[in-house]
Amino acid sequence: MSDYLSSIDSVVVRIITDKPVRKTPYQVKGVFIRQYPDQPVIPMLDGTYRDKFLYPRVQVKILNEQIYIIGIHEGVEPVLSLVEKFDIFDFGNITFEIQNTDIEQVDQQFIQTDRLIRYKFLTPWVALNQMTGGKYRFLTNQEKPSFLNRLLGQNIVFIAKEVGVNLNNKVFTKVKVSSLFPKPVDDNKWGAFMGEFKTNFVLPNYIGVGNGITRGYGTIYGMFNPEVFSFDENELEKEKSETAIESFAEDDDQIDSIEANELPKPKRRARKHKYKKNSSRKNKSFRKHNSKIRKKRNSGRIFSEEFDIEHDKPQKGNIITENIIEDSPDDSKFNTEKHHKRQHKF
Repeated sequence: MSDYLSSIDSVVVRIITDKPVRKTPYQVKGVFIRQYPDQPVIPMLDGTYRDKFLYPRVQVKILNEQIYIIGIHEGVEPVLSLVEKFDIFDFGNITFEIQNTDIEQVDQQFIQTDRLIRYKFLTPWVALNQMTGGKYRFLTNQEKPSFLNRLLGQNIVFIAKEVGVNLNNKVFTKVKVSSLFPKPVDDNKWGAFMGEFKTNFVLPNYIGVGNGITRGYGTIYGMFNPEVFSFDENELEKEKSETAIESFAEDDDQIDSIEANELPKPKRRARKHKYKKNSSRKNKSFRKHNSKIRKKRNSGRIFSEEFDIEHDKPQKGNIITENIIEDSPDDSKFNTEKHHKRQHKF
């Protein structure tokens, strides 16, 4: 079993509005930031804590044209305090009235088990970026499932470490995708899959796994525990015919495992040094030249969500990766320039 720094809770809030919500997570967060600037949840949405929490403690999703807010560990109380303030959401071109909120708070999350638990991807799992996608293309169809298993295992290990879980046992994963051919996502050359997976780890419903979490990608749902409110309750209930929890053998050739030490420890990004205003033009030119060199050297740097995860040498397996996520032109209308820069700057 895992050792915990403290009991890890999570909360899922579904916001019921007077009309369907056809906005992006960025647009919704922009409204939160403008309407509730002094709430404790805002630093978890506007980039203030990006160096402190490599995995987002508060996540906003749009599922089934409804707003979901997920709080994990340190994000639970800030989310609950924000929900108390809800009245209307003013997007400028449209206003939503809040009719009700469904709240489910659970504890003892991120626990390793001796059985496999089944999860479904509600939104595409962006497993591949430029680096891993290049490797994936050269694999045979027989090798690809194992590659995806290990990527997902590394996703899970990264999240567990980030929330303070000390993993004593292997994390086992068994991914089942609808197609081994990834669908391209945006212009980032990411590759996404739909499907489901099984793992010996208890994960909160509706959290994001993989790349593009702040865009709502990789949202999962545990098929072992039907919720009072869900993404599509009728559809999910029909799919429960398959065993949601099962025992497993480590030598199963469809299952892969990863040790916690196979994933390099995330490193917080070093802050930029402030130079004196009277720096000479020569020094500025030198720094600019060095900056270009550093960018080339860091081209292999790994990103998880919007934060750097660096490793000094190649690791066994393939590490969860993430490119910088930028708002679409439409999204930028709903965030102030100040907060937009805080969300996406290096």
